[in-house]
Amino acid sequence: MARRYDCSDATDRKTGLREAASAVRRGELVVLPTDTVYGIGADAFSSEGVAALLEAKGRGRAMPTPVLIGSPNTLHGLVTDLSEAAWELVDAFWPGALTIVAKHQPSLTWDLGDTRGTVAIRMPLHPVAIELLTEVGPMGVSSANLTGHPAPQDCDAAQDMLGDAVSVYLDGGRTPASVPSSIVDVTGKTPVLLRAGALTAEQLREVVPDLEVAP
Repeated sequence: MARRYDCSDATDRKTGLREAASAVRRGELVVLPTDTVYGIGADAFSSEGVAALLEAKGRGRAMPTPVLIGSPNTLHGLVTDLSEAAWELVDAFWPGALTIVAKHQPSLTWDLGDTRGTVAIRMPLHPVAIELLTEVGPMGVSSANLTGHPAPQDCDAAQDMLGDAVSVYLDGGRTPASVPSSIVDVTGKTPVLLRAGALTAEQLREVVPDLEVAP
């Protein structure tokens, strides 16, 4: 039976975060608010948890799970060959609605789907998400919706779609935006905007003028 906690109440938030952290460590799924939309998450290093996440969404391995982290410093242990332009983007837009696609460390024993040696990674600008990520470490997190349905801006919509596939729901109220994060590929010499979301190409080019836009 799924448990839900109101993060606007200090006591409920504390309990919810503790229960969510325990669930993540057991390889179970949690729903959490972010600065874009609600996400469904699992321990990034739990292959069973990530597989359950993909199954809950009705999503295949061809669309691997992005990773959320609680601090830019965590990048050092997860990715390799990060360019100066990539760090400039991170410095300018994290925490926030920027996802970067980078080469992950070859030594990492995780299975996020068919990643082909890369990982999509972001640090969200939401206190509940940051607190959970700080407690449990990197999480595989995708929008908390069934594939093909709108990404939810509130906990009700997420719970209606995902039900008891999720152990803990952290209700942080309505998210400030329904627009997903922008995705920039930083695996090459020149950053490439793969998906324009909350951040426009113009905003990103203020930091990296040579940004290209994928066709």
